[in-house]
Amino acid sequence: MSESKPRSRGLGRGLSALMADVEPNIERNEPTSNGESGVASVPIENIHPNPDQPRRTFKSHNLDDLANSIRVKGVLQPLLVRVSRKDPDQFEIVAGERRWRAAQIAQLHELPIIIKDFSDEEVLEVAIIENIQRKDLNAIEEAAGYRQLMDRFGHTQEQVAEALGKSRSHIANLLRLLNLPDDVKQLLIDGKLSSGHARALITCDNPSDLAKIVVAKGLSVRQTERLAKKGAYDSGGGKKAPAKKISTIGKDADTKALEGDLSAAIGMKVVVNHQANFETGNIMITYDTLEQLDDLCRILSSTD
Repeated sequence: MSESKPRSRGLGRGLSALMADVEPNIERNEPTSNGESGVASVPIENIHPNPDQPRRTFKSHNLDDLANSIRVKGVLQPLLVRVSRKDPDQFEIVAGERRWRAAQIAQLHELPIIIKDFSDEEVLEVAIIENIQRKDLNAIEEAAGYRQLMDRFGHTQEQVAEALGKSRSHIANLLRLLNLPDDVKQLLIDGKLSSGHARALITCDNPSDLAKIVVAKGLSVRQTERLAKKGAYDSGGGKKAPAKKISTIGKDADTKALEGDLSAAIGMKVVVNHQANFETGNIMITYDTLEQLDDLCRILSSTD
């Protein structure tokens, strides 16, 4: 096609704009002029979670507490939904999955909903903003949500940061966490490592080994940073001989930050080797799959 693909709209409407009328009079149940409706009550089995919901973990004790409250007071805030693309009698949750799950525990048969005609982009944006504002996401889920906004809709880190009221460095730092090995990310999801611990391990050659030491010894973030700077360690904490592979020890903060930014931007591990006192060096990009290699080739050959 000769015409360029139109750019998606920039983020920035925010939760307050997207959900401007989510605090209606509960007694209202009249369709609006644009086909959306006010508050309606529907069978709970007709409501389904959003498959792209960035939040993946729901702590059982928190759900039990909410379920107990619902048994006593009911669901005070309607769920925000849109009509299912597959069945007009079914509804997909835009905001309120936690209430939906707790209502099932409380054995409610119907739930109050507000139907909105949201696009896929707006659904994802609302889900991310709602969870982030309520601090319901762990760092990996939050980072994955940012990555979804960037990859699926072509948004930059700056656009995401502005829309969600976050600093660009916050977005970039979280995106870097996605470059960690799966076992380290799981420790972060389980709450055994904090975001600070995880960030200290990002530029290490052996983050999995160091993460085990951090958890086993209960090290603080500062102690983890010092451990990471010392290089490779064995499982008992003893020093190993320097690895033959290129080491990140001695790199200045700017170089490490550049590596993190590049890694977050392309979704692959990037190592920058700059020769001190010279203007030369090299960049090493590591891909894990042929699909990533294809993505890399597409990025490097792009003329946009």
